[in-house]
Amino acid sequence: MAMAPPVKVVLGSLAFGIFWVLAVFPAVPFMPIGRTAGSLLGAMLMVIFRVISPDEAYAAIDLPILGLLFGTMVVSVFLERADMFKHLGKLLSWKSRGAKDLLFRICLISAISSAFFTNDTCCVVLTEFVLKIARQNNLPPQPFLLALASSANIGSASTPIGNPQNLVIAVQSGVPFEKFLAGILPAMLVGVLVNAAILLGYFWKILSVEKDEEIVSIASEVVADDEVNSHRFSPATMSHLSSAMSQEIDLPIDANSLHSGDLGCGGGDHIRSQHNTCENEIQSGSSGRTELTKASSLSKEMVEGAAISPRRDEHVPSRRIVRGTSNLRNTVREESSSHSSDDKEDPVTRWKRIMWKTSVYLVTLGMLVALLMGLNMSWTALTAALALVVLDFKDARPCLEKVSYSLLIFFCGMFITVDGFNKTGIPTALWDFVEPYSRIDNASGVALLGLVIIVLSNVASNVPTVLLLGARVAASAALISRAEEMRAWLILAWVSTVAGNLSLLGSAANLIVCEQARRAQFFGYNLSFFGHLRFGLPSTLIVTAIGLPLITSH
Repeated sequence: MAMAPPVKVVLGSLAFGIFWVLAVFPAVPFMPIGRTAGSLLGAMLMVIFRVISPDEAYAAIDLPILGLLFGTMVVSVFLERADMFKHLGKLLSWKSRGAKDLLFRICLISAISSAFFTNDTCCVVLTEFVLKIARQNNLPPQPFLLALASSANIGSASTPIGNPQNLVIAVQSGVPFEKFLAGILPAMLVGVLVNAAILLGYFWKILSVEKDEEIVSIASEVVADDEVNSHRFSPATMSHLSSAMSQEIDLPIDANSLHSGDLGCGGGDHIRSQHNTCENEIQSGSSGRTELTKASSLSKEMVEGAAISPRRDEHVPSRRIVRGTSNLRNTVREESSSHSSDDKEDPVTRWKRIMWKTSVYLVTLGMLVALLMGLNMSWTALTAALALVVLDFKDARPCLEKVSYSLLIFFCGMFITVDGFNKTGIPTALWDFVEPYSRIDNASGVALLGLVIIVLSNVASNVPTVLLLGARVAASAALISRAEEMRAWLILAWVSTVAGNLSLLGSAANLIVCEQARRAQFFGYNLSFFGHLRFGLPSTLIVTAIGLPLITSH
């Protein structure tokens, strides 16, 4: 494609530059409008500057991708209501054999769940579970939060529905679900194991520290299972990082202050300090549990110094804490047993609930089977979503309101903006320069291609990178063979996804874990930018390099 006229090149580059700045830094001081509005602004400027016509702008919106994304988000909402993610949370602590076993378990569960329920959703629903399990066992949260985010990204690379960029690749390439899975699955499995090994090596000394078993048992009992599993989540919204967070991302959270900055485009949620009272943490909606909540709050205050930061008061013996909380612990148990009869459902209601949950799981399983059979992915996801809406047999508005429409709008604006930038001829000219050295039929070419994708994914974000490079990489590989063309798409999916682990800003999943951890009530933790980068840089390079030779098109 020849270069467009100079005026069109300059104006198209300006529109794309504005989109890029707001996509990577969505709350910049001079225009803090967020990612979604930034993508729409970029799209509008492309049309106003006449880089792209209105008809071409509408044609650039890929409806199959939007349909697939919408369908998977609706299915995730119903899986949340059916307690799927609560069960995943329980698996993290079930018969755990220590910190290293817990770390490995988090890596495995987050990788598998993200492959079928998207990495963003996995991080939204599991971050607080991971935080609370770490606090219960008196363990530092950082290695477990890194395990969750990085493994979710790696696991999501193995399926077309694992993340947004894979959705784009699956629709544009036409690679069937089963071939996509078979081509990347070996790299994903090895990548998760290697990533877990890197985490264990990096945090071995911290995870090997002996802990006071008595204090841990008290903390585990105070933070009851009902509390750990009482949270209700919604699917991931379009993440963005506030300017305040961008400037202070390495500073510890002030326990006596409130910070703003929400992952959702609406924003405005306050980040609670670690010392918030338990009354705000446990909101079960049952007035009959008021006394139990107060008892848990008092108990939590008594062991706060020991269970969360035991070194703040090393002169207080743990025996004293045990004696001081024994009566209160009995009170909590009595209150729990006295209200247990109120929590029992009517047999008919319970039977209906079980049948409804079973239906949700069966429909989801049917969707996965249909995808493996090669049926149209977009219509399969939409059919499953509507089947769940009908089976619910009630007003679907509450469920549909949980869908991240801001993410769908962001995609619409991004499609138009990227298509306009392509029409300037700049991406083609840059690819023509790199293409002779990045052929995938030799090791050096694959290495260079992988490096280009990693850099672009962290500079321009992974979805725009896929939209800019996808067709060009595939066309270059198609000159070699049809099998190499499919392999090129799979390499693009693998590298662009794993590249998200390099920095905190590399993927939405990383930002979700960071912000969910910062605003978690009582268990809040600040995952810093450089704390992530020190692990993310070597992990990304090693996992990407090990996985590339394992990607096949057969």
